[in-house]
Amino acid sequence: MNIEVNEMIPRKIIHRTRGNHHGQITRLVSPGDLGRILKPFVFLDHFELNGAAGNMGLHPHSGIATLTYLFDGSIRYEDSNGATGIVPAGGVEWFKAAHGAWHGGGPGDTGQARGFQLWLALPPELELGPVENIYVSPDKVPNDGPVHVLAGAYGSAKSRLHSGLSLNYLAVRLHAGESWTYQPDPGHTVGWLSVSRGRLRVPELVDAGELAIFESSSAAINISADTDTEFVIGSAVPATKELALGNYSVHTSAASLQTGEKRLREIQQRLRNEGRI
Repeated sequence: MNIEVNEMIPRKIIHRTRGNHHGQITRLVSPGDLGRILKPFVFLDHFELNGAAGNMGLHPHSGIATLTYLFDGSIRYEDSNGATGIVPAGGVEWFKAAHGAWHGGGPGDTGQARGFQLWLALPPELELGPVENIYVSPDKVPNDGPVHVLAGAYGSAKSRLHSGLSLNYLAVRLHAGESWTYQPDPGHTVGWLSVSRGRLRVPELVDAGELAIFESSSAAINISADTDTEFVIGSAVPATKELALGNYSVHTSAASLQTGEKRLREIQQRLRNEGRI
């Protein structure tokens, strides 16, 4: 009886934000603020890029993996290992910087792009490991109904990206009037969602441009769409390590941060010698 009653109680939103606007990018989560309560999710940008103003040159990362997903348009990518290309709408750029690498990009051949970039804080056993660059075409992103699995799994769909973390990160499209229930995996007490387009009820209203953080629980999140809506949702087992922060790096200790940033300086010198920065 108690279980049935608890299942009827909505998962409460404990914090919401519209982030900070930086031109065509809205920073919703940073490692120094909400990332400390959402870890291993430590950074989230929502971007609506248009033209040359959306370009970002090569810049360094270590200790993290970045995952970029597009709802609309396309992005151009490049990295310090020499990879270049275009990711179209529905595609994924996965960049596990780990022990250190540089990457950059901007709007692709469409001249505009809309989506999210997420950073994941890697666990100690991976934060100084090898770099991994995977670019997933839209037809290779697994889906189950309205859900595209960007990391982790949902229903019959499972991502081939390996973060070394117990988490799910999903992109969802619902039409006006549709409902969907997300049941996190056991232990996934970190939970949040962010709306790119449209308006949701959970049952509290969450509008386009907002990020909502749910109370610590592995209870289901019940979602209904007021309008045609596109959003991302994440859940995870909470990371317990404190964050050691650099300008573009997130590690689990000061020692690993120092190691990662030393490698980034070495790559910087090589890129300068090659005339790439």
